[in-house]
Amino acid sequence: MGRLVPAVTRALDILELFLDGDGTLSAPDIVRKLQLPRTTVHELVTTLAARSYIVQVPGQPGRYRLGVRPYQLGSRYAEQLDLAAEGQQVARTVAETCDETVHVAILEGTDVIYIAKVDSTHAVRMVSAAGRRLPAHCTSVGKMLLASLPEPELAARIPDDADLLAMTENSITDPAVLREHLLGIRERGWAVESRESNTDVSCVAAPVHDRTNRVVAALSISVPMIRWSDAREDELAQLATKGAADLSERLGHRGVAR
Repeated sequence: MGRLVPAVTRALDILELFLDGDGTLSAPDIVRKLQLPRTTVHELVTTLAARSYIVQVPGQPGRYRLGVRPYQLGSRYAEQLDLAAEGQQVARTVAETCDETVHVAILEGTDVIYIAKVDSTHAVRMVSAAGRRLPAHCTSVGKMLLASLPEPELAARIPDDADLLAMTENSITDPAVLREHLLGIRERGWAVESRESNTDVSCVAAPVHDRTNRVVAALSISVPMIRWSDAREDELAQLATKGAADLSERLGHRGVAR
């Protein structure tokens, strides 16, 4: 475990104080409760206020309450909890239809995190787990999510000189090649990954939208190469697209999921 950063710990201690009492605090209150120097508290309070984690209480100079930022973070957390629960149910339905391994994943930085998984009943199947993190460019879910990003955001996450990890000899390691590949995914509406994260497995993935039409996740179907074919790819792409659309509907999406 890495070293804890004292300034961050103190800032979080301040935020957690707002969980008690009437939800408002002054700088002297914080000094007294946390036994911190006044200068330190002033700097931390100023920083938290500048980032909208706390705001001054109207009509009460020197007193603060929680700002909009903790609400946004809490809303995102709740959204992901709902997404994981709904994703698990939809993944189970899709897996029952095709008897292959189904995942739901979200994008974090340049990685994907699997938040739901249902296994195939076949003896030969993909070994994975919910909570696993993989490089986005090596997976179908990751490429689907990267393809859904606005160009400026994609460029910020994966610049032209990015050093892309190769998980297998089939992994895309050139950012320019990846961008061309993502363009094809945008046009097609679904992604495929052929032995790029595991030499024995190929996957297809489709985007999951929320009620604002934002892509918040991707649903994939993973198949060992012994059961993979071009015809199966098309069949599973349609099934993944339907499953992703069903999950999108559960999240409040009402538009065309493209």
